[in-house]
Amino acid sequence: MDLCITIKGVSFFLQTGLGILGNASVLMAYAHITYKESRLQPVDRILAHLAFSNLLLLLTRGVPQTVVIFGLRNLLDDPGCKVVMYFYRINRGLSVCLTGMLSFFQALTIAPSAGRYLTKLKSHLSQLVMPTFIGLWLLNMTDCIPISVFSIAPRNGTVPAFTLNLGFCHVNFGNNMSYVVVGAVISTRDFVFVAVMLASSGYILILLHKHSRQVRSIRRTQQGTSMEMQAAKTVVMLVLLYTVFFGIDNVIWIYMLTVAQVPAVVVDMRVFFSSCYATCSPFLMISTNKKIKERMVCVAGEQSAEDSGDKPNIK
Repeated sequence: MDLCITIKGVSFFLQTGLGILGNASVLMAYAHITYKESRLQPVDRILAHLAFSNLLLLLTRGVPQTVVIFGLRNLLDDPGCKVVMYFYRINRGLSVCLTGMLSFFQALTIAPSAGRYLTKLKSHLSQLVMPTFIGLWLLNMTDCIPISVFSIAPRNGTVPAFTLNLGFCHVNFGNNMSYVVVGAVISTRDFVFVAVMLASSGYILILLHKHSRQVRSIRRTQQGTSMEMQAAKTVVMLVLLYTVFFGIDNVIWIYMLTVAQVPAVVVDMRVFFSSCYATCSPFLMISTNKKIKERMVCVAGEQSAEDSGDKPNIK
């Protein structure tokens, strides 16, 4: 096997494997928290949904990409490509939408209650989570229909113009107009939600700065406020992480929209960077979210205690 292919295969394998492990760990931690506490805060519910979407993203894109690199051909037929690409695009869209939703809800959570409308809105945040989830799913399910229509199984021979060669599937737009319009619609959606998350994160940073100035003069702060501020820092770091990979991803995407025949190495680069957030975000959640970290340590301790208790006592 060629050295470049081996390096590419190992890179995608590690990215996909670590991402699946990280997101699954976050989901199991939240499942355990739900079992113990029977209720999650709005931001925790969004984080859990984000981990779920990132897990599906890696399963529908990272796994097929990896196995194709290692030589498995004819993995999917036309209907299989349409289904896999549809769910991949939905979860990729949900990743940016949920991060935007996360930053917006966190900004509302820590915002000072300066007005009757804002106070009422904050009191109803928990009830707004599920309708927002449904709205984001419907939005992305609608936006991603064209990608499903244009997706086909790879054909022998050269790749036609205005076709994205993803290895395990081709997305054949047929002409320049469809190629540009679909790309512009998807990019517009992404940029809108990135603008929301950047604006919300900017507001969060302002509140964090004010909070840090207050802490200098007040030695002790309320535990609830401290936890909210720690959660806000996690959200800001997630937004920063997404923005970095989003920027790289879209620079490559804009280049791809300007050429009829996209080089395979460019597609591979975009696939890798577009999946980096799904892989890195759960580890950022685990390292910065005290609730997730404590739950994982607690479960590991309980498992260790059970294992030691099952061992026979040999004298």
